[in-house]
Amino acid sequence: MLFRIAVLVLTAASCGFAQRDFLTADEIDQVRLAQEPNMRMQLYLTFAQQRLSLIEQAIAEEKVGRSRLIHDLLEDFTHIIEAIDTVSDDALKRKVGIGEGMKLVAQATKEMTARLEKVRDAEPKDIARYQFALDNAIETTRDSSELATSDLSQRSAEIETRVKKEVAEREESMRPEEVKAKRVEEKKEVDTKRKVPTLRRKGEVAPAARP
Repeated sequence: MLFRIAVLVLTAASCGFAQRDFLTADEIDQVRLAQEPNMRMQLYLTFAQQRLSLIEQAIAEEKVGRSRLIHDLLEDFTHIIEAIDTVSDDALKRKVGIGEGMKLVAQATKEMTARLEKVRDAEPKDIARYQFALDNAIETTRDSSELATSDLSQRSAEIETRVKKEVAEREESMRPEEVKAKRVEEKKEVDTKRKVPTLRRKGEVAPAARP
């Protein structure tokens, strides 16, 4: 499995520095199937662990082109960690419980930060070619670890405040009629969610209550 991922990364790298996906096609399919936030975060952690194992393998073997492979793996790893934080933020916005996932993230990111720091401290001879990507991966993983151990209720409140601020800033640039139309659409969405589903046919009314 790890060899297959490495081959896919090398193939992508041969196309130059153009924008590329940080997940394989198979991984993207797995993420789409994992709709529940805790499951999705656990899945992303698996992908991150795989990338880190490949980085460590590449560091241990002096092969032609390894610095490019390590650079790309580090970038992909960083994007995966960022994706975990995005999933948790989105879940908190929707008031979905993520306590289980956060425990896994806190433990895994702490361990992965230590492994990345070990790579940095070993000072591989070609480290200059991926120093920035490595430092960025360490910083991102450390930040994610701190985020995972933070108070979820406080974090949720901060996210809600930030979202309200962003909405207000967007509305300031909108015309009055656009803001009004937006309010109407939001009310329709709320009313739809609140509407209780019924099995009665169209036009059919509930029977009168018995005295």
